[in-house]
Parts: sequence; C-alpha cells; structure tokens
Amino acid sequence: MAEDQPGGIRQKLVETKQAWAKAGRLLTGQTATPEQRLPPGQRLVQDFPVLDLGIQPEVPVEKFRLRVDGLVENPVTLDWAWLNDLPQEERRNDIHCVTQWSRYDNHWQGVPVPALLDLVRLKPGARFVTFEAHDGYTTNLTLEDFARPENLLAHSWEGQPLTRQHGGPLRVVVPHLYLWKSTKWVRRISFLGRNEPGFWEVRGYHDRGDPWLEERYG
Repeated sequence: MAEDQPGGIRQKLVETKQAWAKAGRLLTGQTATPEQRLPPGQRLVQDFPVLDLGIQPEVPVEKFRLRVDGLVENPVTLDWAWLNDLPQEERRNDIHCVTQWSRYDNHWQGVPVPALLDLVRLKPGARFVTFEAHDGYTTNLTLEDFARPENLLAHSWEGQPLTRQHGGPLRVVVPHLYLWKSTKWVRRISFLGRNEPGFWEVRGYHDRGDPWLEERYG
C-alpha cells in the first residue's frame, strides 16, 4: 500500500485490525443463509461509514485508467470514456462490512462484470482474480465469485458520481461478500490460474469472506 501517513497512523490501523483477526473479534459463532437478510453479528446502519487506512487517493477522471490483464485473449487499458461506452446497468443491494455494520438498499450504477468478461474474453485457465487499487491495496476473489451477474464496476451511488471517500471514481461492488473484497479506487484487474491472497488475506482475514458463514478471519 501507499507509504505510512504522518505519525504512523496507517501502521497502527493495520496492527489493530491484525490483532482483531488474532483475537477473533466480533465473531458470534453463528451461521445463516442469505434468506436471513442481516448476516450473523452485523448491525444495521443508515449512514455509509468511511473505513480506510487514512489514504484516499485522488484520481481525476481525465487521468483514470483501468488495466485488465492476465489470462485473457484481449487485455485492455480502459480510460474514462471507454469505460462509459461499455454497457451500463443499475443494481440495488445490501452491503456488509467485516467491522460489523450493514447497509440495506444501496443503488449503484456502472459496468456489469459480465460485460467486462465479454470484452476481455477469458482464457480456459483463468480461475482467480486479483485487484489492485490506486493506494496499493490488493485483494483476491475466485472467478466464480467475481463473475456473478449482480457484481458491478460502480462509478455512481444513489444517482451521483461515487465520491473519493467511498472509492471513486471507480470501485468494485461484490455484495455477497464482506466489503473489503469490493476494492475501492480500482486500477488493475488480473485473471490468474492460481490464487494470490491480498493485503488483508495475508494478515489473518478469511480468503473468501462470506458474511452469512461469518468468514471474517482465516
């Protein structure tokens, strides 16, 4: 990730969250199916909490680039105009943060993941996906989790351009997993034949992160 902020704020936050993983903080030991709308251990909020490591990169749309590479027939680097020329759809979903809050009925607009897959044309060996953000953050998904039709590369939330604090100009939205899997400020998506755990996954957090199975930690 990006360099530490003054006073070591970033490092202290990372150490705190690693300690949560070691201690199993917030775990209830319960599981449920998605028919139970609020996953185990979560609390419902009306606002949209901002959680980061004190780093909120500023990415002007005129300088925006999204690189999509790896095991694809057609690797691309999308600028803002090209991104907006791709199919655009709306989604409404609930989101669930590993820090125990959930927010219902979020309205997003952006590029549906199946449209991106149609553009780049995956090679047969593609099984996993990694994401890199403008602050250096990384995370991973299986292809099966990424390719679901409800997933989105979102540039708008509640009818307005996505703000910098919530990952604008573009973030990934994967609502069936904990929100750390929905990369903010995304700049690169790579399709791989092997799994490559990301920033939090190598620091004690679960490799998948299903809220209903309470997969907070590995």
